[in-house]
Amino acid sequence: MSNSENNLFTPTTLGDLQLPNRFIMAPLTRGRAVGHQPNALMAEYYGQRASAGLLITECTMVSENTSSFGNDPGIYNSAQIEGWKLTTDAVHQAGGRVFLQIWHAGRAAHPLLNGGKPCVAPSAIAIDDETHTPEGKKPYTLPHALTVAEIDEIVEDFRQGAINAKAAGFDGVEVHGANGYLIDQFLRDSSNQRTDEYGGSFENRARFLNRILAAVTEVFGSGRVGLRLSPLNSFNSMKDSNPVEWVRYLATHLNQFDLAYLHVMRADFFGLQQAEVISVARAAYQGHLMVNMGYNAEEANQTLQAKQADSVAFGTAFLANPDLPARVKAGHALNVPDQETFYTTDAKGYTDYPYMSAS
Repeated sequence: MSNSENNLFTPTTLGDLQLPNRFIMAPLTRGRAVGHQPNALMAEYYGQRASAGLLITECTMVSENTSSFGNDPGIYNSAQIEGWKLTTDAVHQAGGRVFLQIWHAGRAAHPLLNGGKPCVAPSAIAIDDETHTPEGKKPYTLPHALTVAEIDEIVEDFRQGAINAKAAGFDGVEVHGANGYLIDQFLRDSSNQRTDEYGGSFENRARFLNRILAAVTEVFGSGRVGLRLSPLNSFNSMKDSNPVEWVRYLATHLNQFDLAYLHVMRADFFGLQQAEVISVARAAYQGHLMVNMGYNAEEANQTLQAKQADSVAFGTAFLANPDLPARVKAGHALNVPDQETFYTTDAKGYTDYPYMSAS
């Protein structure tokens, strides 16, 4: 396959942005925001990877005391805005584009990581698993079922998060609606057992997401807002009774928002729930479709060539290869990701992966 035939290297339009290629860096939790503060090490990491068509940052808290990982970054105060400016400046100086992924963990936020604050969710149903806390591995706790007034407050936190992201210089935001965090908890019926206007039908379960998208697009304009969904992922005790119809409904429903893109994860981390969802999303969604999970460059090119997607997000390949597009173009071997350093706090396994010229 010559690079002239490789669709990954063709420019594309994503909302209001022109991308020079279709390599997207997927959002990846890395745990380097010590005390939830974005910093110079993170700026170096993202700046190294600016040859991507678009970078999407790791999940970033819009509300204080909603940490799921301990050293996850925030975007809810002025110090964090200033810290993130280091990243946006580094990416832009290197010629790149970067969206901030804005996020609320919901029931995945453990009180021991959040000053004892109870976690929240659409319904009082706990994640059936354990998580790492300052006191060792502990079971997830029973969440407080959100009141409508509390839902209103979280919608405003997302709006303010978008305002803060804009102030920090981001080109746009990705709303995190995937992987068993709060928006996903509302969307899927295993975690949403509400009987009010936020539960039951597809329409009701999407109401929380609708309100967040409306708030965030008011800030950035719809052409600078993306959304990530994981219809099959069972991570954080998630499941939906009808994932294919769920995707069909949401992909159709989301057309009205005229988003920059819809980012769909095609599989389950654990392989428990399987279905074909990308073709369903492609058929129903009229905008830019971004796909993710387990694509190598060859399959990504085939997917783009078949017009089953408009761009492909790569996770660990970008984590370990800051110059991923150049390596693919040259047919050069890829660095192997070091899983032992995925969630540590220093530069090792973060900013020290060699470029092609040095490997």
